[in-house]
Amino acid sequence: MQPKIGIKENIVQFILLVVTNLFVGSMVGIERTVLPLLGEEQFGLASASAALSFIISFGFSKAIVNYFAGQIADRLGRKKVLLLGWFVGLFVPILIIFAHAWWVIIVANILLGINQGLAWSMTVNMKIDISKANQRGTAVGLNEFAGYSGVAIMAAVSGYIASSYSLRPEPFYIGIGIVIVGLILSLIVKDTGEHLKLQIKNSGTVSSGKNRSAKEVFALTTWKNKNLSTISFAGLSTNLKDGMAWGLFPIYFAAAGLSVGQIGTIVAVYPAAWGIFQLFTGTLSDKIGRKVLITYGMWTQAAALWFILAANQYSLWILGALLLGLGTAMVYPTLQAAISDVAEPDWRASSMGVYRFWRDSGYAFGALMAGIIADLLGVNWAIGLVALLPFIAGVLSKVRLKETIKS
Repeated sequence: MQPKIGIKENIVQFILLVVTNLFVGSMVGIERTVLPLLGEEQFGLASASAALSFIISFGFSKAIVNYFAGQIADRLGRKKVLLLGWFVGLFVPILIIFAHAWWVIIVANILLGINQGLAWSMTVNMKIDISKANQRGTAVGLNEFAGYSGVAIMAAVSGYIASSYSLRPEPFYIGIGIVIVGLILSLIVKDTGEHLKLQIKNSGTVSSGKNRSAKEVFALTTWKNKNLSTISFAGLSTNLKDGMAWGLFPIYFAAAGLSVGQIGTIVAVYPAAWGIFQLFTGTLSDKIGRKVLITYGMWTQAAALWFILAANQYSLWILGALLLGLGTAMVYPTLQAAISDVAEPDWRASSMGVYRFWRDSGYAFGALMAGIIADLLGVNWAIGLVALLPFIAGVLSKVRLKETIKS
């Protein structure tokens, strides 16, 4: 039976992929409140750079795996790569539960990066495979909504469990259950290889794209193509900011006198807003274009960080977290949809892999940069200076980026 392209035509498959990514995101959510505090309280890490080392290991491993995931998926198929991601993820909560030293936490986060790089990459590529060209923003938006809803829910839940019981092991028991459910859902999901073949056939671009080497796709996505390179820098800047927020927000708000429960709420509000707003921003980008959302989304992120620094009470910090989530939601699905606009179907997953390599290396660079600045100048300076990167990315988007939706 010939496959059909379109979200409605593949609604069961699409919903399964949305739910699967909810569980993929939940794996990260468990850590967002707990691990920075765990580093200080149970492992005695006084240096911000040392405390943020788990994010550096996560960021670099996820970035590297993202790069290869697209190429592997183009050869082996999406479903096999998705299942492999979940298998690796099973070891993450187990290692954290039994960790006797901080280096074990770092190893666990290398595995978490591999899990996220394989599983999240595949859910987004599979959704794009089954979607029409004018549905890509919607597809990516729903994918990211689900993933970051998972992050938000588990950030709040793990914070509550940690405050009710302890930082470890109770929050990480949930992680084992999440992996089991994720594996079951991924076994049910059908591969999208036939849909991809149909897209390649219908695109009429096979001859121009089939001979592109991995080196050529990397060069196009990183610097040669103005649109792709601008998108890649915007993605890197977004996650550089997020790597800083992940590592420093719990420490910053703890120093301000907030409880673990309050910190968990703020840390959860940011990805919750990020997730919920993506329900609308992805679809909106299909209608009004990618450039405007990318430009103003980057500037909103920078403004939100400076607002959080200027605020001095819990309710205003909640508002700042909401604004930060909105700014991130404006760009996150839009950037990936823009990549899929520019890259041809037969090298799209590889180009997406390069983009996600640069985007998620931002986690590592953000944690590294934030840790060094925090150790030298303090946490406040680290947050303020990191905010300059999304601001600059917004300027570059305004100047260099051309609208990627073909009229």
